[in-house]
Amino acid sequence: MAALGAVLVLHVASSPAMAAGIRIGIDADPDVLDPAQGGSVSGRQVFAALCDKLVGVAPGGGFQPELATGWSWSADNTVLTLTLRDGVVFQDGEPFDAAAVKVNLDRFRTAPVSRRKAELKPVAEVTAVDRLTVRLTLSQPYAPLIAVLSDRAGMMLSPKALAQAGDAIGQHPVCAGPFEFVERVQGDHIRLKRFDRYWNKDAIFLDTIDYRPMPDETVRLLNLRSGDLDLIEHVPTVEVPGLRDDAAVTLVEAPSLAYDLISFNIGHGDQANSPIGQSAKVRQALELSLDRDAINAAAYDGLFLPGNQPEVPGTRFEDPGHPMPARDLAKAKALLAEAGVPNPSFTLLVTNNPVTQQVGQMIQAMAGEAGFDIKLQALEAATLAASSNDGNYQASIAIWSGRLDPDANIGTWASCEGFLNWGRYCNPEFDAILAQARGSTDDARRAELYRRAADIYLTDLPQIVLYHYRSIWGMRRAVEGFVAYPDSLIRLQGVKIAQAD
Repeated sequence: MAALGAVLVLHVASSPAMAAGIRIGIDADPDVLDPAQGGSVSGRQVFAALCDKLVGVAPGGGFQPELATGWSWSADNTVLTLTLRDGVVFQDGEPFDAAAVKVNLDRFRTAPVSRRKAELKPVAEVTAVDRLTVRLTLSQPYAPLIAVLSDRAGMMLSPKALAQAGDAIGQHPVCAGPFEFVERVQGDHIRLKRFDRYWNKDAIFLDTIDYRPMPDETVRLLNLRSGDLDLIEHVPTVEVPGLRDDAAVTLVEAPSLAYDLISFNIGHGDQANSPIGQSAKVRQALELSLDRDAINAAAYDGLFLPGNQPEVPGTRFEDPGHPMPARDLAKAKALLAEAGVPNPSFTLLVTNNPVTQQVGQMIQAMAGEAGFDIKLQALEAATLAASSNDGNYQASIAIWSGRLDPDANIGTWASCEGFLNWGRYCNPEFDAILAQARGSTDDARRAELYRRAADIYLTDLPQIVLYHYRSIWGMRRAVEGFVAYPDSLIRLQGVKIAQAD
């Protein structure tokens, strides 16, 4: 993971002074702000400031203490014991302790609305041993659990607030993070303010945060240049060369775990009854009709990393035995002929982000040369995710922000119970291999198993991975102290805004 921690920082500014707040332009309006129910990338951006997790992600990759100061496995890897940080309070003043952890983890494991149930399924029991010790007893060894607790399933909400709000907690979440919720105006902004009793308050220098959803990358950049935003994610790649020489703007660039994929509806309702959903050969033909390098060059100025697997090329769990296939129109047409559908038709959902629409148009044109008839439908990001989750789609372009543990990159989308397995692909042999990989803490053994799994999913192709992102943030020169993390989330610990002289 060392390569994923490499960071390039340009135009470092001068000495800082505290500013009233920061305005951040994000890709989309988040879905519900409840870690149990949420599923959007933009929601994770807000959670990064709102809700601390039991386990933190380290800037160079790997894990570090956050609400838990330490953890240890039993000899048989079926019991995980967490030691909690003392002196932490929730944003309503309630104490953070082992009882609060139990309330949250039990809710994530069992609540009907929870989307965390699959990733916590091996947790059979949560026990508050004493005020600052929690024991998680598992039904079987589960190596990804530390990574799971470094994401939404590790975010802790106030039990008192949960008892009062129930499933409506997302309208006013109460966590144990550095900033507390103030208000949300749907489609316009989400406002947070500094929580003065935060356990690590000395690292917080901002009074307020305004998250402003702007799907258009160019619009976000214009707002940054005009001074209406202080920080933006996903700077348009075509603008990067010019911005590197712009004295008014700071760029931070880093490799990312995130990737784009095409998800197919294989077994979820009536819309699965299409050639693209029912035939692996048709999906294989679609992949062979695509030129990932050309898409990367045209849409992302060549800055992204084309690939065909959920793991970043060249990292530990990527399978070199399945290299990214080159475009082969003749073979694509032959596969369609074998499948008996020389001109398959389907609708591809894309977000209303102009760059994603451009990618969709390129896929449409490339696949058209092989005989495909693709119709494009542009939707707002949360609407696309909801439609796909409900089975109301044939194919969708989606982004996965990526995780440090491979199980969450592979199983989340393709295992029978994966919470983002929109198309209901289910292969028992594939799931059995993933179960073996989850049960081992030996990375070499896990890598071997994930290669066996790749033999299956790269043949069945329930999804087609397109490319891995390069995270590029833009900020006004006055913004200082920003550190890139491999999960691409914006963390504001240490961030300051220097005042003009």
